[in-house]
Amino acid sequence: MIPSVLPTYNRAPLSFVKGEGAWLIEADGRRFLDLAAGIAVNALGHAHPALVKALSEQAENLWHVSNLYHIPQQQALADRLVEHSFADTVFFTNSGTESCELAVKMARKYFYEKGQPERVEIITFSGSFHGRSSAGISAAGSEKMTKGFGPMLPGFVHLTFGDLDGVTNAISDKTAAILIEPVQGEGGIRPVPDAELKALRQICDAHGLLLILDEVQCGVGRTGKLFAHEWAGITPDIMMVAKGIGGGFPLGAVLATEEAASGMTAGTHGSTYGGNPLGCAVGCAVMDHVSDPAFLAEVNRKAGLLRQKLEGLVASHPEVFEEVRGTGLMLGLKCVAPNIDVVNAGYDNEVVTVPAADNVIRLLPPLTLTDDDIDEAYARLDRAATAVAAKA
Repeated sequence: MIPSVLPTYNRAPLSFVKGEGAWLIEADGRRFLDLAAGIAVNALGHAHPALVKALSEQAENLWHVSNLYHIPQQQALADRLVEHSFADTVFFTNSGTESCELAVKMARKYFYEKGQPERVEIITFSGSFHGRSSAGISAAGSEKMTKGFGPMLPGFVHLTFGDLDGVTNAISDKTAAILIEPVQGEGGIRPVPDAELKALRQICDAHGLLLILDEVQCGVGRTGKLFAHEWAGITPDIMMVAKGIGGGFPLGAVLATEEAASGMTAGTHGSTYGGNPLGCAVGCAVMDHVSDPAFLAEVNRKAGLLRQKLEGLVASHPEVFEEVRGTGLMLGLKCVAPNIDVVNAGYDNEVVTVPAADNVIRLLPPLTLTDDDIDEAYARLDRAATAVAAKA
């Protein structure tokens, strides 16, 4: 008999009932160190006082109104995002998947309004993840996500990750945009080198294409900059964000330049819940923290400390780990042993990690984790690795 909750997840036998900072508390009282943060969602950890305050105060006044009206909290968050990014304008969504849908629509509508309706193709890369909507899985193109869900939406050209020559060769009079994650998350914590992001920006400029960046997982302070592309010194035309921007409350956004968004006029897109007062009140509180240079400096310091610990972990357990990947607090351990064995051993040792492609486990802790948390992370991962090695 099918469960009342559709069984699309292989869930771990854990039921967390409370969170405190970087810690999750199981129903039986056990305390787990959370190095997943809801897959890069709980940027400020669990039950952060500023987010609790923002949500509680807003909930006492107004939960929801339609986007048929002005929403002050939405305006306030849009203003913050525009102030701290390349963007001139913002549309709010509920998730990264919805942000992907709008980014694709925006790019195609731009060329339609410019009198070039044939320019609909978007170049994407292997190992990418852009959500699980029809457009999202069509953009990624991997068999794992597309099998059984055909036919796929047309208009996406799939290239091998890192194939710059292939990009130039793939451009035609139908090409509208290039879509890429500055750091692949689901694909195994694979950063795009700064030089490659610069080259993609140059290619877009040379051919009149739009550059769309998917920063759903790597944005909002995760890499030690507010947005990951800042390390390369470039700006996109359109950017997708979600996850961390709501600190745990469902919230996403598409940021764009005035030019790239020029086709999106009244009636061309909408959302019932996107940008509601609750989500945007929390988003404002998140932005007030993560946009602070001192906060980002601490993210970088802690990222260096955690990476140093992880390098030592790899050196101590060569039969379990191969290398450390990533940047900031978006890190991965490439495994020799099956990555799911390492994840499960982590559960046994009360530490939470997330599997990814290429036999990697992801470490995406709250940006607020402490030095003591980092020491504890090493200790628990060390015990987990020892257990995996003993069973090999």
